[in-house]
Amino acid sequence: MKKEATKRSAITPRPCLIVSSRAKNGEEDALVVAYGGNCSYDPPMVMVGIVPSRYSYHCIKESGCFVVNLPAGNFKKEYDYLGSVSRRDEDKFAKMNIQTRNGDIVDAPMLIDCPVNIECSVVDSIRTGSHEMFIGKVEKVHADAELLKADGSIDFSKIDLIH
Repeated sequence: MKKEATKRSAITPRPCLIVSSRAKNGEEDALVVAYGGNCSYDPPMVMVGIVPSRYSYHCIKESGCFVVNLPAGNFKKEYDYLGSVSRRDEDKFAKMNIQTRNGDIVDAPMLIDCPVNIECSVVDSIRTGSHEMFIGKVEKVHADAELLKADGSIDFSKIDLIH
C-alpha cells in the first residue's frame, strides 16, 4: 500500500556536491548544494540550485562560472563544515585547510582533495522558488588518474562518494 510522502526534496539519493566560486574581489567560497545534477549531454551541462541569500550566489552571478566538486568519504568533515558556515563569517578554506587550485578554463577554485572537479560556465539560470538554478556548460572535467577508464570516462564505482 502507498501513502503520501512529503514533496520537499523528493528525489534522493542525490549526489553530494560542493560548488566553489570566486567573487570579483578575489574571495573564494564553497558551499554544499542539495539540488544539482546533469541536465544535458549534448552539449554537456549541469545545473546547481543556490538560494539567493548565500554568499556563493553572488560570486556566481558576478563571475559567470563555478566548479562542481564531488567529495569522497574522507572529505566528510570538510563537507559538513562547508554546509554549515558562511563565507561572510570567516575564510572557510583557511579555517579547514582546504587546498585549492585555479580552474584551467574558468575563474573559480577547484577543491583538489575532491576526486572529481567539473569546471562550468553559466549559460542560463532560472528562479524556481527558493533557489536559482544555474545551468553550467561543462568546460572541463578533472578526475584523479586512477579513476579513469581506458576511454576517459570516470569509474564512479572506485569512489567512496558521500551519500
